[in-house]
Amino acid sequence: MIAGIDSERNILEEDLRYIVGQTRYLWEELRAARIFISGGTGFLGCWLLESFAWANEHLALDALAVVLTRDPVSFRRKAPHLASCPSVRLHVGDVRSFEFPDGQFRFLIHAAGATNAQTTVNALDSIDTIVQGTRRVLEFARQSGVAKLLFTSSGAVYGSQPAEITHCPESYRGGPDPADPRSVYGESKRLAELLCSVYAERFGIQCKIARGFAFAGPYLPVDGHFAFGSFVRDALRGGPIRVSGDGTPYRSYLYAADLTVWLWTILFRGGNCMPYNVGSENAITITELANEIAAALGPDLKVQTARTPLAGQLPQRYVPATKLARDGLGLRERIGLRESILRTAWWHTQRIGAPD
Repeated sequence: MIAGIDSERNILEEDLRYIVGQTRYLWEELRAARIFISGGTGFLGCWLLESFAWANEHLALDALAVVLTRDPVSFRRKAPHLASCPSVRLHVGDVRSFEFPDGQFRFLIHAAGATNAQTTVNALDSIDTIVQGTRRVLEFARQSGVAKLLFTSSGAVYGSQPAEITHCPESYRGGPDPADPRSVYGESKRLAELLCSVYAERFGIQCKIARGFAFAGPYLPVDGHFAFGSFVRDALRGGPIRVSGDGTPYRSYLYAADLTVWLWTILFRGGNCMPYNVGSENAITITELANEIAAALGPDLKVQTARTPLAGQLPQRYVPATKLARDGLGLRERIGLRESILRTAWWHTQRIGAPD
């Protein structure tokens, strides 16, 4: 038993009750409707599908979600209860070239993206996936009568956040360096946002834009480039928790249930072509995060930092300002960091066991 984890709790059910409770007034728009979701098998997509299926059953919506996936076998292995859910239908295809399913769709969520695009490996493929994929999805939305579309963009569109800006607002006009191959992800998301704006103006689709930052919760990979997931993995293995850099960059982490509330709210109530930052404003350094995870999951866990910070060097920041979402849509972060840590660890121990 890992310290702080209550094996008797069903965290996912608690989260789904919370999500639908916070968004109950929104779901009526989906009654007897069809929604198309790309990227439905990723972190965001699984949460959208979990909450959709829960709301559909408990509110008797009689709605249907058609989910684009390149690998249905992998999805069925990852989330068999979603793959077999009667209100979820898998549609096999690549986001860049998928055949359009028949019939009309009232809503669309485009959550597909190349998460490995933060590196220069397969950069051209990543650009195609984000840009061509968005164009393909928008064309499908136009032809299938979609009224409201949500595009999950990224805080990477702002480029490197200046150290003097503690919380980056949507009005910040900086951007990634287009001459730097490492800008693939941010530049591609910027162009994808522009495509949404063009289709909104020419074809009347209401395009909502959610610029995501960093998140925590069930379905977060523990074997990728996400520090939160990697630290939880290290903790569940008994430590040490390894910080690969100097630990000084600032990040913030919005829990998945809050994230899901925000995304559904932006889809149904967000302004047309108005980007909303989606994330927590509670900034924490990477080393502080590692120590918080150690404190939450085991009193004897050690933290190892690979490099000593350079004297006088300003820390990097990737933290949003969320005033637009808070004031315009009434959105709030309600689940704190410690609870986010415990719930993420619970899911990995209950669903897949402690990582090897």
